[in-house]
Amino acid sequence: MKKNDFREGLRGGFAVMLAASPFGALFGALAVENGFSIADAVLMSATVYAGASQMVGIELFGNNVQPWLVVLSVFAVNFRHVLYSASIARHIRHFTFVQKFFTFFLLVDPQYAETERRAERGLPVTFSWYLGFGLIIYFPWLINTFIGALFGQLIGDPKAIGLDVLLPIYFLGLVLGFRKRDRFLPVVAASAVASVGAMHFVGSPWHVSIGALAGILLAACLPQTPARGEVPAMEQEA
Repeated sequence: MKKNDFREGLRGGFAVMLAASPFGALFGALAVENGFSIADAVLMSATVYAGASQMVGIELFGNNVQPWLVVLSVFAVNFRHVLYSASIARHIRHFTFVQKFFTFFLLVDPQYAETERRAERGLPVTFSWYLGFGLIIYFPWLINTFIGALFGQLIGDPKAIGLDVLLPIYFLGLVLGFRKRDRFLPVVAASAVASVGAMHFVGSPWHVSIGALAGILLAACLPQTPARGEVPAMEQEA
């Protein structure tokens, strides 16, 4: 393991860890409010480790929804991770099987975003860097879940003080990080319109996956932009 890469990953993930801390505490508070014990809340954070789907899961548990529907709903919210995995697979081909196991377990939204940005800058995506970036987010997430579960009742209703808007703002920040990419606006617009429509006509949490699929379909249909230095096919034929 390269220590320099590991330390670089720790430094890069530190700011994300600070930003994600309120989400971990919020989840812990909401989990206890919906009937979870402190141990249950921490265990869910340790094994599921996916903030948005954890929020959906505890809300459904609190409404006494059938277990199979809870699992299906969590899958719908987490479907984007399938796309994340396919996207970063090209950057981690050199990882061993065991390294890939930990890579995909730690693959949350900021981990994906930063991995893509690093590859775009031409920097190597090493396992040491990836692990450092991931662990400094993962373990504080567990600690903050415990703190939120333990002291969350002191907060009262999280929605009353606006904590429920933290998650949408967080995702908006991640999306805007890719605003310089080609076809960013039409793809995001298609996803947003499809997601809002699905929210009204299909319901949550399916609007998340439907919005993502709409963006993917549009991106696949749009003409490909030649990479820098690449000569378009028509010019080559000429």
